[in-house]
Amino acid sequence: MAPGQSPSLQLPSFLHGTFPSVHQKTAKEGTQCGEQYLRDGTFPMPRQMQEVPPGEVVVAHEVVDFQRERPAWRLYMVSNVKNSLYEALEGRNTIPARDAYEAFFRETAWGALYFAIHSSSPESAERTAVRLRAVLRYWEPLQSVRYLFKHPGAAHTLDELMTAACGWALEAWCPEGGASIRARMETAAERMAHATREDCLEAILRQLPRALAVERELKHRQVLTDPSFQRERLAMLDARAFARISGACTSELIGLLYDWDHELGMH
Repeated sequence: MAPGQSPSLQLPSFLHGTFPSVHQKTAKEGTQCGEQYLRDGTFPMPRQMQEVPPGEVVVAHEVVDFQRERPAWRLYMVSNVKNSLYEALEGRNTIPARDAYEAFFRETAWGALYFAIHSSSPESAERTAVRLRAVLRYWEPLQSVRYLFKHPGAAHTLDELMTAACGWALEAWCPEGGASIRARMETAAERMAHATREDCLEAILRQLPRALAVERELKHRQVLTDPSFQRERLAMLDARAFARISGACTSELIGLLYDWDHELGMH
């Protein structure tokens, strides 16, 4: 644990309550963030933080939030803060604000976890390494609670949550396994942070079979599964397009496969 870091997890009070109350509070928070960002390019820290009792459950994904009238910690509702932030920008380009918001709140335990487990572009190797390292810095307090994520009724440990949300990164960048999930994350983050294009290419090629396995509607599967075809098409990507998929995120690779599938159908 880092010096001065609390062993308990603290979350902004606007993330606790019934769904309607959290929705209202997070919308207000997002508007305030947008107004301050327009004034001086910064964001306000949450006015009130609350300690989450050890072992308490945090709802980390909206698909498992069925009891919306029950007070709960709703981490996934950071998304509503972001939506209200973008609305407050009044039609301006939201990408700089999106990146600045992530960079600022990734330096908190709750922000680090949110941005690591909620897939959002860019999923580059470089950005993913930063996200994983942010979670690692707050491992002890994040480990003190349990999380609901995609599977109703299954309260995950932090290890289980990171496996469910970021298992693709561990498989692509630390395929040999490791003594623990934390150790594998450290290894994966280190490799991603210093990855060359060739390193990223090999990670992508390791993950393409997984992406192909979950998508049954591809029409040109025999061609798409050919490693020579995959290498040829990946080599054709410009630096920007390649950077987008360089982390080897499964969802990004699925999108790439459908692009290739569409192109094959046009010939």
